[in-house]
Amino acid sequence: MTDSAAAPAVQAAAAIRAAGARVTPARVQVLALLRGAAGPLTHLEVEKALGPLAGDRVTLYRALDWLVSAGLAAKATDASRVFRYTATGPAAEHIAHAHFRCEACGRIFCLDAPPPAAPELPAGFRLARMEVDLHGQCPACAAAQP
Repeated sequence: MTDSAAAPAVQAAAAIRAAGARVTPARVQVLALLRGAAGPLTHLEVEKALGPLAGDRVTLYRALDWLVSAGLAAKATDASRVFRYTATGPAAEHIAHAHFRCEACGRIFCLDAPPPAAPELPAGFRLARMEVDLHGQCPACAAAQP
């Protein structure tokens, strides 16, 4: 493996180690893939992309769930109720933008636009997170319709 090809795996391993967890091949491979993906991926897409490196399905599910619980990945349901996973970045940069969900193909796109400010909450409420999802059709699906 070349240095440039090893870099995503090395960075993924460092992020896992920084989260205080054991570095496993499954976690490293999945996190490196999610970090390099153009958009959120389903379990099946992760499995296909990793091929034999994915291991068995149970190990892959456990790796994905662990990455989500550790805050290194985010999990969201698409329009067809399939979970999609995406890597989060340093300082939770993934939550600093809105998402567009295509209701035709189910893909989720990260938008460059920042989400709106959180509304003022009643006394005693504490905001843990805020998610902004826009729904419609992506360019490919919109062009396919008459």
